[in-house]
Amino acid sequence: MKFDNIIIGGGVAGLTCAIRCAQAGLKTAVIAAGQSALHFSSGSIDVLSRLPNGTATHYPFDEFDTLAHQSPQHPYSKLGADITRQAIDWYQQTMTNIGIELHHQAHDCNHLRITPMGTFKATWLSQATVHPFPMFDPAQALRRIALVTIDGFRDFQPQLAADNLRLLPHFANVDITTATIALPDAELMQRNPCEYRSIDISRVLVDKNTLQRFALAMKNTIGEADLVVLPAVFGNGTGIKVIKKLEQLTGYTVCEIPTMPPSLLGIRLEDAMKSYYKSLGGLILAGDEVTHGEFENNQLQRIFTRHHGDMPLVANHYLLASGSFFSRGLHAERHHIEEAIFGLDIAPLTSTNHQHWYQPQFFSDQPHQFLGMGVETNQQLQPSLNGNVITNLYCAGAILAHYNPIFEGSGSGVAISTGFHAAQSMIALHDQHSSTAIFPSLAEGNI
Repeated sequence: MKFDNIIIGGGVAGLTCAIRCAQAGLKTAVIAAGQSALHFSSGSIDVLSRLPNGTATHYPFDEFDTLAHQSPQHPYSKLGADITRQAIDWYQQTMTNIGIELHHQAHDCNHLRITPMGTFKATWLSQATVHPFPMFDPAQALRRIALVTIDGFRDFQPQLAADNLRLLPHFANVDITTATIALPDAELMQRNPCEYRSIDISRVLVDKNTLQRFALAMKNTIGEADLVVLPAVFGNGTGIKVIKKLEQLTGYTVCEIPTMPPSLLGIRLEDAMKSYYKSLGGLILAGDEVTHGEFENNQLQRIFTRHHGDMPLVANHYLLASGSFFSRGLHAERHHIEEAIFGLDIAPLTSTNHQHWYQPQFFSDQPHQFLGMGVETNQQLQPSLNGNVITNLYCAGAILAHYNPIFEGSGSGVAISTGFHAAQSMIALHDQHSSTAIFPSLAEGNI
């Protein structure tokens, strides 16, 4: 099978590239081995909340020069602020057009989103159902907050979140309460405690009568509240509509909070992106995975997948967005790491002693070094194999070296911007090739 572009990986980076290529009319295929990291994400889009040296950043795009000074090989340093901003703006507009509104604060400032622990994390874009707490005054205009869970739901403990929230100075004068609401007809869906997950609850709340009864129970239990924080249990497809209806029925402003996987806020993004990509004519080879590829003249000529056996898939250009260790894009041995599919060149390790790759404490104020490991690329995000640049292959997202998505709070932003940049390069080369094919004499300077 022959395509203009083949995208290896169905996460944020891969789908961003795929959508942009499909928008430009390129014949594109995505190979997605399984669930992407979006199933484990907050559903917000982080750009940059901390510099590599640990300094907090409130205005991320204003810090790109400082970032480039601290980390010249960082993906953002290779792209620059203008390309990164173009990519993030494109993503925000694209998602809004397909029904997922994403908002950021005025003056290009990060905002805070509340976590299930009752702490805050800085982010750039959040879905409309996630309350954007202002960076410098998170309790602004809030007098009473209710943290609410559903009876029997184990993935959000509001009392724990409330206790931590009360410790924050900004919330000293805010009345913080907790409540547990019984879900109507819960016994009909719960076969065992392990199945009482967000996705199960969402299937019940989509029913109009059940939602009305749930709304009445909320009003009777909570009373007055400026903000009601609920776990994200309202579905990935019709979830936004369900929440808006719940707000109409109760009069509350509802804030969704991401919970233990599966994260419906993250799945909501993935499902919307995949549906839009397919509507553009894009192909997704779901449940398949690339086993190896063949290279000639410093180009990737063809790839082979588990499902297609000895039948190769061929494209003019390829994107590798297979993720980091979590998604098995990278593989670690005791003293080295390797890119799992093609064996691409890895950025030099600061130490071959694996004990230096991580901090002794999981929750540490210092970065875990293994999260910054990955594939080495040039300024155009093209990797090399045995020292030779592969000119028709690009890399994007967590497979890249020289950045730490968790420590910096830059994971989604890097994924979107590098996926977008790779797509723009593919589109430009496709257009150039098409012009050459149509007007060969003009391209050769003979006219």
